[in-house]
Amino acid sequence: MPSEKVLQLKKKTVDEIATKIKNSTAVLLVGYRGLTVAEVSELRRNLREKNTDFKIYKNTLTKRAFDNLQINIDDSYLAGPNALAFSPDAVTPLKILSGFSKKHKALELRLGIIDGEITNREKLQAIAILPSREELLTMLAGGMLGVVKELAICLDLLAEQD
Repeated sequence: MPSEKVLQLKKKTVDEIATKIKNSTAVLLVGYRGLTVAEVSELRRNLREKNTDFKIYKNTLTKRAFDNLQINIDDSYLAGPNALAFSPDAVTPLKILSGFSKKHKALELRLGIIDGEITNREKLQAIAILPSREELLTMLAGGMLGVVKELAICLDLLAEQD
């Protein structure tokens, strides 16, 4: 039987995981078996630059945090070494993880919780190819400028006719 101190540390860790899950728009579960320490450090640094927290927890504590939040996750997702990425943005960390997994085949996107909805690997890959918010705003602005330009040309032609 573990000591009271160990149990308190485990409870604190479970509470930390549960809090991070509740406060994140996107929670991504990734398998990292086969990555070197340098590669994990590089990934962690890339994610940190985009305001994403990348943590490695024991699977049993992760499962307990999911259970406490009444999020049903199949135990098969928690087999082997896993890490969790917590982010206020759903698309950016997916793009980083997806790009990293293309270069490093050992990284495996397993599962995501996006806006409280459990998302499988296929949906995660589909979301990863979406443009970011900034790219979408740029596209929108470009489209709006095109319309304004065409309107200005039409008005100019109309003014020349009179």
